[in-house]
Amino acid sequence: MADLITVADADDPRLRDYTGLTDVELRRKREPAEGLFIAEGEKVIRRAKAAGYEMRSMLLSAKWVDVMRDVIDELPAPVYAVSPELAEQVTGYHVHRGALASMQRKPLPAADELLATARRVVVMESVNDHTNIGAIFRSAAALGMDAVLLSPDCADPLYRRSVKVSMGAVFSVPYARLDTWPKGLEAVREAGFTLLALTPDEKAKTLDEAAPHRMDRVALMLGAEGDGLSTQALVAADEWVRIPMAHGVDSLNVGAAAAVAFYAVATGRPRF
Repeated sequence: MADLITVADADDPRLRDYTGLTDVELRRKREPAEGLFIAEGEKVIRRAKAAGYEMRSMLLSAKWVDVMRDVIDELPAPVYAVSPELAEQVTGYHVHRGALASMQRKPLPAADELLATARRVVVMESVNDHTNIGAIFRSAAALGMDAVLLSPDCADPLYRRSVKVSMGAVFSVPYARLDTWPKGLEAVREAGFTLLALTPDEKAKTLDEAAPHRMDRVALMLGAEGDGLSTQALVAADEWVRIPMAHGVDSLNVGAAAAVAFYAVATGRPRF
């Protein structure tokens, strides 16, 4: 059973995992280096636990202690009970959901390990917006994508904002980082995948024309918001695919585009 510890000092070193959560640069450096990530909210904490992540500690406002009692009773990790005001002092923002957990990261699998068993793979290049990362993972989980591969410069899927936006879906879809880019795409092709680059370029086939749902193994490549896929990534692809647009709209947010494309890759519907 976890110890329930009331803390009244924002500088208490036991709360170090939760300090400066709004400082993106600080957290980008600290969390991977220290092997931790932050889960926010009851559902996300429970999903992280169910996915096998070890809990380092929890930070709860008083009203959430009873809600999380079953989790508290099962775990050896300490639980820090704090006032909402103290939680805000420590984290740098108002903790609306009242429950945070510091979780231990797992070692990432190698890309070839995921490719060995997958049929539908997402490949992201330079996606650095944490909201987009979370949205893409949530759609990937919901629409049946088997794995996610990240270019070396993609944002961390386990950053707090990404985890929160994905509603814990980052725990459901296995992911790995490619060591080199775009050279790492060669291993994807060698594993039997057709590399499809999603782009608004009119030279690209529509998803309906390309019919990715009929392909044996598909790796759908997505680029960053605004810039899209790099020239090098487009050259490395086997085929370009696009979502037809109407009413003069030239493109979609990458999170929205990903959801449409994942559905087409998995089922071939809707027809465009």
